[in-house]
Amino acid sequence: MVRLTVLYPKTENSQFDLTYYLEKHIPLVKERLTPFGLTGVDMNEAITGGEALPPYAMITFLAFNTTDELEKGMGTHGAELLGDIPNFTDVQPLTQVVQVR
Repeated sequence: MVRLTVLYPKTENSQFDLTYYLEKHIPLVKERLTPFGLTGVDMNEAITGGEALPPYAMITFLAFNTTDELEKGMGTHGAELLGDIPNFTDVQPLTQVVQVR
């Protein structure tokens, strides 16, 4: 299995619209990428509180069986999905593709 890891940095001034992300963006991701082999989405929301600011507002994992599935899905719908990011955050996400072991 491979995962596309998407990390949304958090700063003192950054914005992240969790409602839009959960109700609009993630359903769009699932709709577009499931036909290409998306097998699951895990979302990890930062818990705020205390003195330290968490480094990320959200870390999301998109699971696929193969890198080919991921590449085909993002090749087809990546521009649309990336174009939706400004609708819920003002930060540029970081991404990494990993092999799950």
